[in-house]
Amino acid sequence: MPAANPRPPRDWAARSDALEPFLAMEVLERAAELERAGIEIAHLELGEPEFAPPPAALRACADALARDETNYTDSRGLWPLREAIAADLERRFGRSVPVDRILVTQGTSSAMTLSFACLIGAGDEVLIPTPHYPCYPNFVRFYGGEPVFVPTSAAEGWHVDPDRVAAAITPRTRAIVVGSPANPTGAVQPLAVVERLAELGPTLISDEIYDGLVYDGHRMTSALSLGDESFVLDGFSKRYAMTGFRLGWVVAPEAAMRRLQVLQQNLFISPSSFVQRAGIAALEEGAAMAAEMLEACAERRSLLVEGLRRLGFGIGREPEGAFYVLADASSFGADSRALAFELLERAHVGITPGIDFGEAAEGRLRFCYALGKDTIETALGRLEPVLEEIGRRPNGQRGGGGR
Repeated sequence: MPAANPRPPRDWAARSDALEPFLAMEVLERAAELERAGIEIAHLELGEPEFAPPPAALRACADALARDETNYTDSRGLWPLREAIAADLERRFGRSVPVDRILVTQGTSSAMTLSFACLIGAGDEVLIPTPHYPCYPNFVRFYGGEPVFVPTSAAEGWHVDPDRVAAAITPRTRAIVVGSPANPTGAVQPLAVVERLAELGPTLISDEIYDGLVYDGHRMTSALSLGDESFVLDGFSKRYAMTGFRLGWVVAPEAAMRRLQVLQQNLFISPSSFVQRAGIAALEEGAAMAAEMLEACAERRSLLVEGLRRLGFGIGREPEGAFYVLADASSFGADSRALAFELLERAHVGITPGIDFGEAAEGRLRFCYALGKDTIETALGRLEPVLEEIGRRPNGQRGGGGR
């Protein structure tokens, strides 16, 4: 009997090869392997606040489940939640936003998925100030576009230079992405910067998920206050410590809403109904919890910055917002990925490699400080002896041990 024809190699879709691994998740997943082996890890790698969500949100979610409220909803989100979001935006920014311009999503990542799908086609360019949230360029590539990175610098507080952005615009430029407060730098973009970016012509995609986490008198400017043509992304994960609820939203130009609705219907159907009830409660009753978290984060920011400086990391200005420190780790090695994984394996501390945030952040490590003091102090104590040993190595041998 003749041998069966061998199966040809599978030809995977090119779009899946265009994405880079999300290194913060790679660190978390390796940490989970170590934890299954009985090793305790101090987690500073994710933007995962060690705070409880607003009690009202937990009760609302449980009550909805008790009522068997587990069905699909309007693909755009529950009308009462969209009304609550509109009221919250007016409280925060003094801007009345029509409910019909709000679409509720399964986390802000889904808001990005839908917004980029609506805007980006093959060959389009998207300008991204860098260091940047790792997923921005991956979304662009997934839809066939090309990310174009515009550097920012620590010496300038990681603020975006609109002139550099303007110089990078070409006939193929479709959008400009800005995060403020920014992940990973903590930069809060001044009003003049956001105004200028909105005036440059390409559509502005404004990631505002860290609004409410701003320190030292800095003020966050929402793109909502500058007109109706931007896509504004926000959600519950950071401000209300509701990461696992996966609940966010996008405010979009009126002309985009039908397209976003149809995309949502096909890609996600709708957010979970009982989670949306938690969102309403968070907006209506979560202000005290959010204020307590902001105060605690400001204190823990100082604790972490002082500790990292003592260990030999380079940190100029303290972060203006969000809850991360992007620290210069070049004295311990130029390869941030290798260094982060070595510190995970040897010190049992989870840290995100700077390279996750683009070449502009290589040689740095990102630390989260939305954590308990005990977690931060444990991490600093574990890092100290390992970093002292790494610092004694010849330069060419530092930051080894990567996976």
